[in-house]
This record gives sequence, C-alpha cells and structure tokens, in this order.
Amino acid sequence: MSDIRHSLLRRDALSAAKEVLYHLDIYFSSQLQSAPLPIVDKGPVELLEEFVFQRLNSLQELQLLEIMCNYFQEQTKDSVRQIIFSSLFSPQGNKADDSRMSLLGKLVSMAVAVCRIPVLECAASWLQRTPVVYCVRLARALVDDYCCLVPGSVQTLKQIFSASPRFCCQFITSVTALYDLSSDDLIPPLDLLEMIVSWLFEDPRLILITFLNTPIAANLPIGFLELTPLTGLIRWCVKAPLAYKRKKKPSLSNGHVATKVTKDSGGMDRDPHLLYSKLHLNVLQVLMMLQVHLTEKNLYGRLGLVLFDHMVPLVEEINRLADELNPLNASQEIELSLDRLAQALQVAMASGALLCTRDDLRTLCSRLPHNNLLQLVISGPVQQAPHAALPPGFYPHIHTPPLGYGAVPAHPAAHPALPTHPGHTFISGMTFPFRPIR
Repeated sequence: MSDIRHSLLRRDALSAAKEVLYHLDIYFSSQLQSAPLPIVDKGPVELLEEFVFQRLNSLQELQLLEIMCNYFQEQTKDSVRQIIFSSLFSPQGNKADDSRMSLLGKLVSMAVAVCRIPVLECAASWLQRTPVVYCVRLARALVDDYCCLVPGSVQTLKQIFSASPRFCCQFITSVTALYDLSSDDLIPPLDLLEMIVSWLFEDPRLILITFLNTPIAANLPIGFLELTPLTGLIRWCVKAPLAYKRKKKPSLSNGHVATKVTKDSGGMDRDPHLLYSKLHLNVLQVLMMLQVHLTEKNLYGRLGLVLFDHMVPLVEEINRLADELNPLNASQEIELSLDRLAQALQVAMASGALLCTRDDLRTLCSRLPHNNLLQLVISGPVQQAPHAALPPGFYPHIHTPPLGYGAVPAHPAAHPALPTHPGHTFISGMTFPFRPIR
C-alpha cells in the first residue's frame, strides 16, 4: 500500500480519490476469489481516510459522488459492491467518521434522486449491520434533504418504494429510532409521516422485509436497529395524541381535530391525527400476520419482535406525559393514547410478537391512568388450551375469532406442528377486525 500511496500523492485530489476506488476494486475482487468474507485490512482504510474523506473541496466532492454512484451501478458483483461500500462507510471510531458520515448521507441522497438501486441496496445492508447511533445520522440527513429543505421533494423519496423496498424498510426503522416524540423537535415531520403511511397503505408487509429475509438468531445484538420498525411505529401511534397536545395543537375529538384538513396532490388527507390513526391500523394488520411468519421460521414463542423491555420506557413516557398535561385538560388524548396501547399490546401478544406473562403486564401498566380497554387486556383471556410453543404462564390467544373468519379451533395437543394454524393473509379492502379507536 505504501507504493500506491506515493503514487496517489502525485495526483490531484479528485484523481487520487478515483484511483483509490480503482485499487480497492482490484484488491477486494482478488480477495473474494479466495475467501467468501475477506477481512478489510488497515491499509485500505487508511488510504480511504487520507484521499477520499479529507482532501476534497465541494465541487470535487460532488464529482466524486457521481463517480461513486456510477461505480456501484456498473459493478455487477454484489459481493464486491457490498464490501467496497462497507470499507468506505463502516465507522472506525476515529475523527474521519464525521467526514465519512457526511459523504454517505450525500451519496444516498443522490442515489435517491437518480434512483441508483445498487447504492440503496448497499445502504440497506449498511443500516442493518451498523450501530443505531450512526443509522439515525443517515436518516436525519435524508429527512432534511427530502422532507424539510425543499417543499415537495418528498415525492422523490416516496418513489423509491417500488425500487428498493428493503431500503425503505430499514429507513422506516431508522426514522422511528430517530423521532421518538420525546420533545417537539423529535415529532416526525408531516411529509415523512404521510409518506410512511402511504407506503404501508400500499403494502403493510413492507416493514417485515428485513425480518423475512434475514437469518435470525434467538438473541439479537444490542445497539443495532431492530429487525422491524414495529416497536417504533407503536411508539409513534401511542404517543402522538399526547405529543401533539403538548405542542398545544387543537384538542382531539373522538381521535380527530376540528380543523381544516389539507390534502396532498394525490388526495391523501394530511391531518396528522388521521394519519396516525391509519398508521395504527397498519401496525395492527402487520402484527396479525406475524404468528404465521414466526411459526414458519420456528421462532414462535422464542423471539419477540416487540420487546417487553422496550414497552417499559414507552409506558413510563405515557405516564409522564399524562401527568404533565393534566388529565383535566387532556382526558380525550390520554384515553386515545391508552386505547391504542391496549390494542397494540393485545394483538402483539395474541400473535406471539410480544412475549410476557400477565403478571408482567399488570406490573407494567399498574401506574397508568385507568382505561377500560387496557383493563380488559391485562385482566387476561378466556381459558384456552396452551400453545405448544409457549412456556407455561405466557400469553396465549386473547381474542375469539372475529365474525367473518369462521370458528377457529383451539390448538390441539395432537397437532404440535404449528403451520396448520390459520393465517390471516392481508387482502386489500377487506374489513379488518381490530379497528383503532379514534
């Protein structure tokens, strides 16, 4: 690498950066012929940090971004693309990381604008294997570019739904980690919310893509994005009534606001409260699909996609917001928030997405304001035969079959093979049995 470095020092900054990419392509293509997972040595990383992340002015950086977009588009081997992308943008824990993340945000933003699918697919893999503190930085860069800076530019971001659903799934997971509604600044921008609702209206299964296409261990790594954005989306729906009340928006009436509702160019309502209601319905639909998918992966009762440990801070935040807003002034918002929490807990436990005992649930919700629906959920289900895949004491099904689906028998002990369980496939336009309370 020292000979290459001396050669690069004699070039101008843009030519040197291009030459680094050329040498990396040769280097990793050769390594991949002898090892399926080559190790990224210190030498290539140092060349990148010296000649790609630190020596370019704004015009040269723009030219380099175009070169990178074209390189990833033209490289036909996905394994080479992925390792080059990883060597370029995997955080190293040093001072070059700020430049690395800045360039990554601009590259992915450009890829969205010109629809460079290979770059988006590489970015999806990067989001999956990179600590969440860096993922939210990329998410913020994209939200700033497409939802905040230029009115109407969100339409460009919205169109990548069909081009790279995998990236869209990871992007949703990232923005739900970024925008946790803990303050007014961390309420999702309306353009972002409307876009995600439109994506999930098109196909709610979008948020399961990473889960369905990833080999999964029972113990997931800590500090990385979750397999699905379900927990984050539940947080959005449950906290939204209280967060908007905190912003002193007009009060809710049966889940809606008595204000003029604007529509986007596609005719979709842009009332945020209605959008959160639609989002809540989408989340319940996805939760209902999960029992079949968990069973197919032999993870039913073993993997909770909605972690109980993540419900604890959510409940604490709801309780704090309810106290802060004063129940006398926000009774409708508190009721709506708790209704949505109860519905999400009910359906998540029924589908096996949330694993906890009734005692855990009672303890978790004991300090919340009284809510009739929540009391029904934590009081427990009618007695049914235990699910073979769940240990004693865990929540089995807590609802009887809705009208229109016919009678669903209890799980017979003679049929431990779970694929025989009825699966409620999502059909567009079909009446959904769990209706979000508005």
